[in-house]
Amino acid sequence: MPAIIEVENLTKSYGRRTAVDNISFSIESGSLFGFVGPNGAGKTSTIRVLTTLLQPTKGRALVDGHSVMDNPRAVRQILGYMPDFFGVYNDMTVWEYLDFFSACYEVPFDKRIVLINDLLALVDLAHRRDDFVDSLSRGMKQRLSLARALVHDPKVLILDEPAAGLDPRARVEFRELLVELKRLGKTIFFSSHILSDIAEICNEVGIIESGKIVTVGHIETIKRQLQQNHHLRIRVIGDTVEQTKSILATVEGIHELEVEALPEGDWDIMTEFNGDKIAVNALLKQLMAANIPVLSFATETDSLEDVFMKLTEGVVS
Repeated sequence: MPAIIEVENLTKSYGRRTAVDNISFSIESGSLFGFVGPNGAGKTSTIRVLTTLLQPTKGRALVDGHSVMDNPRAVRQILGYMPDFFGVYNDMTVWEYLDFFSACYEVPFDKRIVLINDLLALVDLAHRRDDFVDSLSRGMKQRLSLARALVHDPKVLILDEPAAGLDPRARVEFRELLVELKRLGKTIFFSSHILSDIAEICNEVGIIESGKIVTVGHIETIKRQLQQNHHLRIRVIGDTVEQTKSILATVEGIHELEVEALPEGDWDIMTEFNGDKIAVNALLKQLMAANIPVLSFATETDSLEDVFMKLTEGVVS
């Protein structure tokens, strides 16, 4: 798929402080891209450059081939932007709020009623169309803000910390809405420091720390690249745990053995093993050949949290 967002050697400085430090990445059309990093990592500054709200200090950024510096008007027609704060529109009803922004994007008056009704149905707010914005919950305001970003039918959505402050149910509902928008053909770029949100729905991820891009790509590809060790969990019958440990101690590549007693009298043995898949299979065969009654033998993969910690080790803050 062609790239719809391209960032090359982008730097944004505020006086002596460099918030974004010479970063480069691209996002494929139709992706649901998660931009991960702790607070202060440079996510919002990057987003504000992409949405034409800030001029970069150096480098360039393109959205669907248009430069955010040279052709910001064209970029704004392509983008739908949802900032990390809602704004002050409390004296408007939900319907008036969307009508106001539809007018800002020059949507013809005779098309607004159908458009607004469709958007309210999409974000499940049709039953609140005549309520004042101030009466909405935080989760409803986030969904309304997303509807506002869609009034001009943009190709790309850029969302800054859209799940921040939401309760667990509202976060799940918002994630489901993003997946539906991806299914409808939108490219979605959203930032978050909540790694579980990224892991749940994104097919691509970029990790930023201290203004630097640490890695970018498909989540599973990044995990595989980092998976130098296999995390093994071997469950055995209680009176064979010492024999199993003795065998494992002789296997090259085994390290960091830990044991955990289970209520049934059995034991879990956890270890790191830096062999490949064939070596893992050979290890299981070795235990079986020694008549070890293995109840379960499992390899465990790193979570996105584990990946983040590994990738950001040694990054200067």
